[in-house]
Formats: sequence, structure tokens, C-alpha cells
Amino acid sequence: MTTYIRRAAALCLLLLVALLANTARVQVLEADRLLGNPANRRPVLARYAEPRGDILVEGRPVTGSQDTGQTLRYERTYSDGPLYAPVTGHASQTYGTTLVEDAEDGILSGTSPHLAGLPLIGGLGRPGGPGRGRHPAGHVATTIRAGLQRAAYEGLAGRRGAVVALEPSTGRVLALVSSPSYDPALLSGTGAEPAAAWARLNAAPGRPMLNRALHETYPPGSTFKIVTAAAALDAGVVTDVYAPSGTPDPYPLPGTRTLLPNEARGCDDASLAYAVRWSCNTVLARLGVEVGLTRMVAAARSFGFNDADLRVPSRVARSNFDADMSPDRLALSAIGQYDTRATPLQMAMVAAAVADGGEVARPYLVETTTTADGGVVGRAHRETYARAMSPGTARTLGALMVDVVERGSGSNAAIEGAEVGGKTGTAQHGVGNQGTPYAWFIGWARAAGAPRPAVAVAVVVEDAAARREEISGGGSAAPIARAVMESALAAEGGRG
Repeated sequence: MTTYIRRAAALCLLLLVALLANTARVQVLEADRLLGNPANRRPVLARYAEPRGDILVEGRPVTGSQDTGQTLRYERTYSDGPLYAPVTGHASQTYGTTLVEDAEDGILSGTSPHLAGLPLIGGLGRPGGPGRGRHPAGHVATTIRAGLQRAAYEGLAGRRGAVVALEPSTGRVLALVSSPSYDPALLSGTGAEPAAAWARLNAAPGRPMLNRALHETYPPGSTFKIVTAAAALDAGVVTDVYAPSGTPDPYPLPGTRTLLPNEARGCDDASLAYAVRWSCNTVLARLGVEVGLTRMVAAARSFGFNDADLRVPSRVARSNFDADMSPDRLALSAIGQYDTRATPLQMAMVAAAVADGGEVARPYLVETTTTADGGVVGRAHRETYARAMSPGTARTLGALMVDVVERGSGSNAAIEGAEVGGKTGTAQHGVGNQGTPYAWFIGWARAAGAPRPAVAVAVVVEDAAARREEISGGGSAAPIARAVMESALAAEGGRG
């Protein structure tokens, strides 16, 4: 009898071990496969079972969550949706996440192991999986300043274009606007209405869901001349910015019979100072050739061009300066034409480099991430991206940019009682350069008596509705930049 009992007990023990082994297999070895199975709705239900964390601007939530009472319970809401859409992106139950909603999804959805009180233990499980808890959603505080964001948005007034404002000394993104914009709340839920909104937005000729500030590249036109001037000064090609350059007007492109003209007058044999003030194509094109391809490519790279890995934390499109081209094409590239292309963020980095003594601070959009009760999960710190030019070159270029605003083509950016430096640009594009030009302005502003500039800005206006001859960086883009810089200086004064 005892033998039979022992055999039964051994069998039961064996079955128990088999059961535990199978449970371990399902929970550990098969967990990823089961979690990713389209038939498993538990992760989706868990994702929307609790409110999503908020994205903050100056401590104020610009997002929220609404209890719909449906199977996917909580739906994303947005305050001032079109104003902040280029920052937040959307969090849709149908179309997924973009921009900060995507880059910080782990914090906002409560799935990040960093939200756990004991990260090691929290990291062992997969929130939302069978038997695994989801942490209360955290919050994301951005670097955006509401006043600058609104000034940029209202300045564009629905026209196609973008504005980026940076704090030069830190890299904080103070404003990030793309126009036309859209309300991300239209895409939040499921069903016919979000589907119709998605189709309508994707079919709209203005492409409102395109983030022009981060994801669109434009020919930068004459604003790129700041990069070329920096390269020429650092290389010693120019030692006296007020000396005649010896450049003819028009300038024969090397190896061709093509003559490069100027829109401005007085560019024949003009100095670098005059060429920057009035945007002489000929002088800067020749300087680009004299600097040479290798040094021009290195200079552009130090400002951020040709970097495919830049994030803020959202992905940024790669700005381009060709690394292999003939001298005639180098001449055109040196004045922001040919295949040279830049995002508005990239050109704000160029202005910021001049404003911060030649050093480029890595731009960032998220200041802090926190737990639901305010405990700090992560905090951004200033990081040097690259040194774009020597401090001496930065001082020289800064003075030339001030001259552009005080005596040249950028007078519409002037702010009473402040020092403002800038560079205008009108970039041709399209077949035979027959497309409506893009209007550019890049610049920076320092309050009287302040130790450093408070803001660097880049503005591009596509302005397809305007007549070609009426478009200019000084006329279309500079007033928008001025409004943004005025807001930055007012905010700095208020904090002081």
C-alpha cells in the first residue's frame, strides 16, 4: 500500500514540476511572442485603461485624458492643439504616436521601468503583460515658452512655413512652430470620425501634419552665407572683413561660362562686411571655392549638416551639404543653393553658434520627466554638440550680423533698446529656379546690459500665395523673428 502511495505522490510531484515548467515557459520564454500576438488584446486594453500622463509647457498641461466609457477607455485630449501640435504630435488609438508623444511614450503611458520605485524589480516585468502591473503614468515637461510659441504661430498666420527659437547658451528649444497646423485631438479615438480626419489631413494641399520645423528641408539661400563666412575666417582666407575682395560682379562660376549675378547693388569688389550686409552672392560664392571642398564640408558638419542622427528627442531630418562636387557647384552650395538643404532647426543652430561664441549646444525639447507624484525621473543637461568656429570668428560674425540689422537688409528685425544680429535669405527653388522663393531670416537678440543673447531664431516662410517679387527674408520673415525675439527678451526681463 505504501509503495502505491509513494508512486502516486511521485506522479503528482512530476505533474506539478511539469505544470511549473510550462508556466515558466509561457511567462518567460513565450512572453514576447504572446504579447505581440495580434489576437492578444490585453496590452491594448491595458494601455488605454488608465489616463495618459501629461505634456507640460511652463508647468501647465497642454494635454489631457478623457474617460469615454468605451472598451478603450481613455482618449487623448489637447489644449490649444494646433498651437502645440508640432511639439506634442498626436497619441491616437488608431494611428499611433508621433513626436514627443512617441519619443516619451514609455513615461506618458506608464510602461517605462524608470517609473517604478525599485527599477530593478520594475524592470523584471513587462507592464501590461499577464500578471504584470502598469505604473501610474508620468509627465513630460518641455522647454517651450508659451509666449514665444504663440508669437511664432500668430506671426506665420496660417502661411506655410516654420519657426524655431533656441536658447543659445543651453540648447533649449523655446519655440517650435509649423504652419499650417492641425488639432491632434481629431485623431485621438477610433471609428469613422478619426478615419475621416486622417484622410482629410493627408489630402490637404498644405500638408498640416508635416512638421516643417524638424522634418522638412529647404534651400537655406543667403542665410547659409554665415556658415561660409565662418569657414573663410577660420581658414584665414579672409583676414580683414573690410578689405576689398577682388570679386567681379557678375562672377564666372569656375570651369563654366555661367555668370553668377547679384540682386544687390555695389557688390563688385565688395568686402566681406558689405557682402554679408547686403547679401552679395558673388563674394560668398568665390570664398566658398577658395576655402575648398574639404574645409567647407567640415565647417558645415560642425554646425550640424549631414547629421542623420540628430534628435530633440524627436527625429530631425538630415540637413545636407554635398561632400563631393565640382568647384562651380561648390560656389553655388556656398550661397545656400544647388543641393544645400536645411531644416529650420538647423538654421537656428547656425544663429545660436554665433550668439554663443562659436559653440553649438545640442538642442533639446524635454526639460524633465517625472513620476505621477512629481518625482524626477530624468533631467536634461546642457551638452556641447560641436565647436563651429573660433570665439574670435564668432565675435566678428556677430558684429557683421548686427550690421545687417542696423544698416542692411535685416532692418525689419530691429528691436529698440536691444542688440539684434541677423541674416536675411531668399532661396530660389524648383525647375530653373522658377518656383516661388522661400523667405528666410536667422538671428539672435541680447537685451541691453545682458551678458549673453537670450534667443536665437530661424524663420522660413514658403508664402506660395505671394507674388515672387514681393518675397524677401527681410520683408516676410524678419518681422516674425522680431516678434519672437521681443517675447524672449520680455520673458528674460520678467525673470530678472
